[in-house]
Amino acid sequence: MGVVLVTGASRSLGAAMAKALGAAGWSVAVNYAHDDAGAGAVVDAITSAGGKAAAFKFDVTDKASVRHGVHEIEAKLGPLDVIVNNATGPQPFIPIEEQSWDDHLDQLRFFVKAPLLVTQEVLPAWKERRSGKIINIGSEVVDMGNPEFAHYVGAKAAMVGLTRSFASELGPFGITVNLVAPGFIPVARHDDVSEDDREAYRRLVPLGYQGKPEDLAGTIVFLASPAADFITGQTIAVNGGRTLA
Repeated sequence: MGVVLVTGASRSLGAAMAKALGAAGWSVAVNYAHDDAGAGAVVDAITSAGGKAAAFKFDVTDKASVRHGVHEIEAKLGPLDVIVNNATGPQPFIPIEEQSWDDHLDQLRFFVKAPLLVTQEVLPAWKERRSGKIINIGSEVVDMGNPEFAHYVGAKAAMVGLTRSFASELGPFGITVNLVAPGFIPVARHDDVSEDDREAYRRLVPLGYQGKPEDLAGTIVFLASPAADFITGQTIAVNGGRTLA
């Protein structure tokens, strides 16, 4: 299939996406910032199932680090064909009165700066060969407007705009850019969410249940595949109908 980079792939949704892409035949570059053991476990899961993967530790919000990381990926696995911009940082709830500009910048670094840096690193080669796919991981919160979350919601909304603009500019070069907006899909970082809160969310989902990481991963595999070659600039919600575009 080719080579795909999944940023923030050492755990949770990123790990599920990386494993699904590996199972689909992609050579997977598992990016991470801190969790050596987690990244290693994802690589082991892919390779033990017969796939090809390797872990690459670099900061997607730092230009020099991204350049070094992408060069390492290309040397070990080959030229990148697909980028999945999934990496994220802490997502605290903060009342408006207590939000600082740095709180907003913290989110923008992951959802605007990181996709920009990674795209810039591969773009000359992609334009020359006239192919490539970018898949950004957004969130349903853009449509829900969660309170005390403006720093996160605003940055995810910016990612939607970035996706659309990139798609318009890069389409003539055969490069597609799409965004997948998952709903509340429970992973380890949600362990402290009460069952009452989970049930309150489920009541607003037409399908009546919360998704699994594999539900999101399946959409990523589709968008990375040739079956999605004529799709670009789109936001695809994976949330059981919680939001309706």
